[in-house]
Amino acid sequence: TLRVYTIMKAKGDLKEFKVIGRRFPTEKNKNPTLYRMRIFAPDEVAAKSRFWYFMKKLRKIKKTNGQLVYIAEITDKHPTRIKNIGIWLRYDSRSGTHNMYREYRDITVAGAVTQCYRDMAARHRARTSTIQIIKVECIPAKKCRRPHVIQFHNSKIRFPLPHRVCRGHFKKIFAPRRPTAFQ
Repeated sequence: TLRVYTIMKAKGDLKEFKVIGRRFPTEKNKNPTLYRMRIFAPDEVAAKSRFWYFMKKLRKIKKTNGQLVYIAEITDKHPTRIKNIGIWLRYDSRSGTHNMYREYRDITVAGAVTQCYRDMAARHRARTSTIQIIKVECIPAKKCRRPHVIQFHNSKIRFPLPHRVCRGHFKKIFAPRRPTAFQ
């Protein structure tokens, strides 16, 4: 028999889904326990697949003996406000399984998780299917640990634009004086 396994790909921006599922009701257990998960996936189909992947690992419930009760995309309450986001994850490398904590700054939680997947692929060559997000949390500025996040907490931060050279079709070939690059 030929088995085809689908691997989650982090194509495009990831979205956050709330998925609730349970085992099928039986005569023995008429009201089975509900399980809720926060899943980050590119679309609803991938979110369902990821949910069953975790359910099989954690609770030994497969798609064939379980049902989805609820699935919906979660949007941020304040999508225009910058946030510090901490992500706890585990991933499989070539040498073993590793736990990790990472920090990002983004305007949405889903955007920070997308950054995390890209960053893990770039720095650790971790495939999307090997990364498992354990916990995602917005953290206050005083609890941030990583220097690349802390550097933006300065209220007097400036982004100077040194050596701005004027280029374009309106520039003269011969000019009577040298160009000013510091304006």
